[in-house]
Amino acid sequence: MRNGSVPHQTFFKVLVANRGEIALRVMRSARRLGLGVVAVYSDADRDALHVRQADQAVRIGEALPAQSYLNIPAIIAAAKASGADAVHPGYGFLAENEAFAQACKDAGLVFIGPSPQAIEAMGNKAGAKEIMKKAGVPIVPGYQGADQSDEAMLAEANNIGFPVMIKAVAGGGGRGMRLVTEAASFPDALRSARSEAKAAFGDPTVILERAIQNPRHIEIQVFGDSYGNAIHLGERDCSVQRRHQKLIEEAPSPAVTPELRAKMGEVAVAAVRALRYEGAGTLEFLLDASGAFYFMEMNTRLQVEHPVTEAITGLDLVELQLRVARGEPLPVKQQDIRFSGHAIEVRLCSEDAAHDFMPQSGRMACWQVPDGLRVEHALQSGTEIPPFYDSMIAKVISRGASREEARGRLICGLEQLTAFGVITNQAFLMSCLRHPGFARGEATTAFIGAHHDELLAPRKDGAFETALAGLLLYVTNPHAPPWRAGRSLAATFPLPAKIEVDGHTHELEVTRERGGGYMVVLDSQSHKFEIDQLDPDAIRFRHNSLMDTTKFLRDGDRLYLQHRGIPLAATDLTHAAPKAAASNGGDGKVRAAMNGRVVAVLVKPGDRVTAGQPVMTLEAMKMEHVHKAGIDGVVAAIDVAEGEQVTTGKIVVEIGAD
Repeated sequence: MRNGSVPHQTFFKVLVANRGEIALRVMRSARRLGLGVVAVYSDADRDALHVRQADQAVRIGEALPAQSYLNIPAIIAAAKASGADAVHPGYGFLAENEAFAQACKDAGLVFIGPSPQAIEAMGNKAGAKEIMKKAGVPIVPGYQGADQSDEAMLAEANNIGFPVMIKAVAGGGGRGMRLVTEAASFPDALRSARSEAKAAFGDPTVILERAIQNPRHIEIQVFGDSYGNAIHLGERDCSVQRRHQKLIEEAPSPAVTPELRAKMGEVAVAAVRALRYEGAGTLEFLLDASGAFYFMEMNTRLQVEHPVTEAITGLDLVELQLRVARGEPLPVKQQDIRFSGHAIEVRLCSEDAAHDFMPQSGRMACWQVPDGLRVEHALQSGTEIPPFYDSMIAKVISRGASREEARGRLICGLEQLTAFGVITNQAFLMSCLRHPGFARGEATTAFIGAHHDELLAPRKDGAFETALAGLLLYVTNPHAPPWRAGRSLAATFPLPAKIEVDGHTHELEVTRERGGGYMVVLDSQSHKFEIDQLDPDAIRFRHNSLMDTTKFLRDGDRLYLQHRGIPLAATDLTHAAPKAAASNGGDGKVRAAMNGRVVAVLVKPGDRVTAGQPVMTLEAMKMEHVHKAGIDGVVAAIDVAEGEQVTTGKIVVEIGAD
């Protein structure tokens, strides 16, 4: 029986203790089962889509997660106030928090997930490893002891042997995780991992593992019910990662044979039965080149990448969660599970891949999703993306009869997707999907690191696209005079006109020719365009005898365009005042690289620093980012305090030259 209660737990209204796309995803299945849905929101999410689409919504606190989405009393109170009788935690935040599951139970609410005991046993990485070790499941050598002192951790790391992985005991998603290759860098990595884990999960405890080089990351989806039934739904390959966070997931894995699938599935189901586990769960393994696999952890919740499993099994995993939670037996047995086709998911994140995947926040000026693909999101044109939460803003999922068909459909879908206003990893994802190594199914967890330069190679049509941006800035200028043959940009802007693209400034001149075409001279190179049609959001034109179409959006002096699926942003600098100082810290001023919260000030006034030395750490979208001195010198001033929320460009540390 479930959590010591009667098998059948009827509920009629579900509060979703989460935000964004997962909140909407849970609501969709709940409504299909005839259930009411309640949203919760922080001050930053007051106007969010998941709030507007719920039957009811309750404010639970201020913007920071610790004051809202991690606030257990506020969420329980919201459930009571709304009349909800069940709580779905989504993923992230409190999804794997046994105290939250227990608080729901104590309040008479059905927690749509496993028991608090199961979460405690398997959600804790150290405890899970001990359980699996006793069950005979191979585990990665490591340390998960109670002594968390700096000295003990360093000694254990030396015993394990470098490289080692530091991992937060609580939570997942790459938070509180650091790969350390040498003893000298271990103390800083340990501090940073603890700080990040504390901010994300409220628990700074970490474990150590030997780092297995270039493995595949394979996870097995499992389900259990209150009657002792247990099944697995096959594997997902989640090897393509950055910062230990998954970017691309697929099912089935190109590296898993039917025999290996059966073996891994058998191990996973045995673990579920041993735990008397109820609901959805995922066992994660590292798979090496020889076919040996090692247990890493169990996620006692729904996974971000669950849609790929749904795509090849035809099952609704959220519906299964809801049915199991109200005491129903699993509606399918292992022999009933059939796998059909191939599915791939990419995580669209608001981050700048070219600058170490720096999180981005701001207003999504234009958002359009492709036809024919499943897109999980909570966006619309004008949506504000706050800096306080995860950088993932959407998931795009394709399915095909074969892996190659699924891959091709996903690439085409990403080419059609429009996300103007905030930098995303859209182009980087397409680069990954197109890479020959990924196309061959050879990607391991080392994929992005090994192919970093190829994946971030400069745009092939960079000069042409920059010229096109200059043309669009000209023809969409609201103050442009009527067209006349031979009219140059000098009629609107003083020459030379300037635009900025990808941090680089370009000079250009646009001239309308007698035949109606346009000549754009960019950095002394000429590009000829003939405009066939100009709409408010798209232009059809000829260039080198080729007819082409590009989406665009003019937003003040900012122009966004998308050519063959690759987004580009350009800024008209013609009338802009010259920058007063370098933004890279070369003037001695260290500026915040993004909106974020100060989590560590690493220097104090009077300290002597060298260029490249870490001086401050900001946290944005649950990730820490170290800011470094741009010059040698002496710290003259610290302009912020720990815990302070800062905006992009704010001066945080001032350094005087020697």
